[in-house]
Amino acid sequence: MNSRDNQLKAFDRLLTIMDELREQCPWDKKQTMETLRHLTIEETYELGDAILDNDLEEVKKELGDVLLHIVFYSKIGSETNDFDIADVCNGICEKLISRHPHIYGDVKVENEEDVKRNWENLKLKEGKKSVLEGVPNSLPALVKANRIQEKVAGVGFDWEKPEQVWEKVQEELNELKAEIQLGDQNAMESEFGDVLFSMVNYARFLKINPENALERTNKKFSKRFKYLEEKAKSINKPLKDMTLAEMDVFWEEAKSL
Repeated sequence: MNSRDNQLKAFDRLLTIMDELREQCPWDKKQTMETLRHLTIEETYELGDAILDNDLEEVKKELGDVLLHIVFYSKIGSETNDFDIADVCNGICEKLISRHPHIYGDVKVENEEDVKRNWENLKLKEGKKSVLEGVPNSLPALVKANRIQEKVAGVGFDWEKPEQVWEKVQEELNELKAEIQLGDQNAMESEFGDVLFSMVNYARFLKINPENALERTNKKFSKRFKYLEEKAKSINKPLKDMTLAEMDVFWEEAKSL
């Protein structure tokens, strides 16, 4: 691994290149925070994919792309004299120090749950009106549900045992079943949301990240379906002309791979 001196030199090199691109490249000169926003989101998802695939070489590349965006935003901020990369770094350093009094102060903690509770309580002391202020509105619903539950658990609003959460899941499933029988679409949607929310909560108690779990299943399903498509193509028979029984043969083959 690189020495701290080499790490700092590499970061300085990136800052220099950013300065040059912002001054000389027609595309880079045109960019604003707004035009970069969707690209940043895309890069973050690509990093997430690489992490789930456990492709460390790709993780390294995607981290570079994300870091470039951080430097890019900081460069734009410096041009309006609002902030620069030093302000960004110092800001997060100060936050980390203030949020870790068990490291940089005299607060004692027993475990990570104590750390989480202290973190949320400190945020409230800093002026936050609600522990939920730290949950972005634009988060995907599944991720948002998980973050909401983590936030409120951090201040003690939580179940005591996984069994209690599972009972809640069963309760919500029964309520969904009842609404399905009544046929009220709005009520069914509401109860379905409650089922998902309770399942996310249960995943948290099992120490499972629901977003990662679902994405792994998405990838698994896609891989198997692509195998099915390839097999159908190899026998010159479109999927729409195959019976479910015929497709199931290839599906079971895909599962065994």
